[in-house]
Amino acid sequence: MTTYVISVPGTFTSGIGADARTRLARALRPADPHGTRMGNAEDLDVLSVNEDNTFTLRLTVEADTGPHAEEEARRLADSALRDAGLDAGKAPLGPAVVTGIDSAVR
Repeated sequence: MTTYVISVPGTFTSGIGADARTRLARALRPADPHGTRMGNAEDLDVLSVNEDNTFTLRLTVEADTGPHAEEEARRLADSALRDAGLDAGKAPLGPAVVTGIDSAVR
């Protein structure tokens, strides 16, 4: 198994309140990239939100291959968004992509 850092872009179609943002960050905490050398060195936040309501989720995923890691990151992102009360209409996601590979987790 390899540890991948995966970026999943998206857009909050009607913005995101502080409460939902906190719930989303909490739901994503287990996949925080700060647990990897790359995520720590690059100071990658699990959730970055831009002024135009676009966002990027950066998730750490254990998988055998890059495509499997992308699928798992997408599943984690969908689940975390639902846990925060955001469905696919309120926070559509773009394609997940491998941002980095890091096999040494601290």
